[in-house]
Amino acid sequence: MTSTDTLPRTATTGVERRAFETLGHANHGWLDARHHFSFASYHDSARMGWGAIRVWNDDTIGPNSGFPPHPHSDMEIITYVRHGAITHQDSLGNTGRTEAGDVQVMSAGSGVRHAEYNLESGPTTLFQIWIEPTRRGGAPSWGAKPFPKGDRSGRFVTLASGFDADVTGENAALPIRAEARVLAATLAAGETLTHEVGAGRHAYLVPATGAIEIDGQRFDARDGAAIAGGRTVTITAIDEAELVLVDAA
Repeated sequence: MTSTDTLPRTATTGVERRAFETLGHANHGWLDARHHFSFASYHDSARMGWGAIRVWNDDTIGPNSGFPPHPHSDMEIITYVRHGAITHQDSLGNTGRTEAGDVQVMSAGSGVRHAEYNLESGPTTLFQIWIEPTRRGGAPSWGAKPFPKGDRSGRFVTLASGFDADVTGENAALPIRAEARVLAATLAAGETLTHEVGAGRHAYLVPATGAIEIDGQRFDARDGAAIAGGRTVTITAIDEAELVLVDAA
């Protein structure tokens, strides 16, 4: 389904810019969606995924609307709410409301039905990210957790992870069943941080807000950056910025 060679990248930096205006686009009225990778009716053979990262959707959901019950299996689905809130219901009996800045995770496993609704008076914006699990099957599960933006100031914080060391302790990340981490950071204008992408791994970074530079290359808000493995990148905020990054096998 995916390949380490599905996305072109610059020879000098190993970082490809995927400009927001080039993303797949579907506007259903109640849902205005941008697709970083092929999804639903949007298909691009060069944008099928990045390593184990299969979907990164940038969704705006109108008030009092949403996705009615539908099935999933064998996928790790992470929802990062940027504005508003999303209300989850599933066939396991789980319900929950996840607010802006917070995260919910669903391990679809052997199969689950869920619904996601914006029950707020205004639009909700979110990133929904799908990562292929390391193993198929298993009991499905769901969880959500607040992650205060102040705790991420100037550094990446792990929001969801498939590594045991990240999902234990007081500041534990939400567990997923993939060799991946979902990270977030907030940067003041002019502030810099680095991220090392291990050999054979794949990172994908999107600034939810603000413009940034990655190794000197500009990325505007909601652009995507596909970062090849075996390098350390330097990220500098041009404006105050909120970053979401997935580092996966």
